[in-house]
Amino acid sequence: MTRTLSTFLAAASGLALCAGAASAEQTALVLYETKGADQTNRQDGIAFVELDPASADYGQILAQIPLPPEFHSHHIFYNPERDKAYVTSLATPELRVFDVSAFPYRATSVAVPDCEVGEDVSFSQAQDKWYLTCMGSSVVIVGDAETDEVLEAIPMPAPWPHGIATNDAIDRQLVTSTANPADPTEWGEEIVVLKPSTGEILSTHKVSSGPSASGPVEAFFVPGVEPPLVYIANMEGSLWLAEWQPDAEAFAFREAFRFDELGQGMTLEVYFDEDGDRAYVTSANPGHLNAFDISDPRAPKHLWATQTAGGAHHLVFSPDKSRAYVQNSLLNIEGMNDGSISVVDLETGETIDSIDTFKNAGLTVNTIVLTPEAEDSHSH
Repeated sequence: MTRTLSTFLAAASGLALCAGAASAEQTALVLYETKGADQTNRQDGIAFVELDPASADYGQILAQIPLPPEFHSHHIFYNPERDKAYVTSLATPELRVFDVSAFPYRATSVAVPDCEVGEDVSFSQAQDKWYLTCMGSSVVIVGDAETDEVLEAIPMPAPWPHGIATNDAIDRQLVTSTANPADPTEWGEEIVVLKPSTGEILSTHKVSSGPSASGPVEAFFVPGVEPPLVYIANMEGSLWLAEWQPDAEAFAFREAFRFDELGQGMTLEVYFDEDGDRAYVTSANPGHLNAFDISDPRAPKHLWATQTAGGAHHLVFSPDKSRAYVQNSLLNIEGMNDGSISVVDLETGETIDSIDTFKNAGLTVNTIVLTPEAEDSHSH
């Protein structure tokens, strides 16, 4: 524990996790770690952070859950019932599964011995299973959603799986081929399509229009759109679409937008507003949040971009949906590990504040999600 972080925690209303810590107007869970290359006194953990600007605790840490320093926590995913949180590890072959239905949150460790560099988790309610992508071992681990027992490991035909999206209505999953964790300069360029009911791999698709690999990171089904439509974020600085063709029972892939033409690289995440007419896309280098009008979701129109800070990655929305809180760090990479949380006014498209609590404590932040009782369907 750094002296600075201890000061922040001592100023909070106790370190114990309690119902009060999560009952504020807007509390988020943040994964944090020691910032920079010097990991001699490494910290890793989950912090409860107050995001309500009207609160006396705005921007402060209310409580924290330490994690083993060797764990290297990466993402938090809620199951559909939002009573369990799955925390992935970049360094150890395990999932930490937290019971978030009562305080204090209690965790179990689920061994995933075939998994190296655990990334994303997706859920199939129809199959009652979860799916964990393993970018280092190029497999998808399948687990029982009730017992968390590991059922099988599916080898991927394209290496370095990272993002995964599941649609039970059409019995399909899309898995991205992103980058080699042993050599981050080596990128993938394919989407793998699977059938969750059987585990069958159906096809692979290139999502790059040039000779260089595109590094697809994440794939997201656009909520409420029929036939189903997927937005794919590529690290090269592009947005691709995958459109479901009901007659052919297959996806058609095409490029929709270039962020690199705006001077942005490392496109990472896509978030949708609850009205279904806006999409927000983060890019980590040098750090931006982009807004799109998706009134016609198959023809997204770029509205604005605002600079946040190096490593712009995940975000959460304020309860009234007027603000976004953007977490700025990507894998603790120098220049993309700012460690702040940028506050963006979604009406004006301007960055209006920066929460520097972690940054000032010598930490960086790897993900941000709202606490499970919040009305927020996007869990990473």
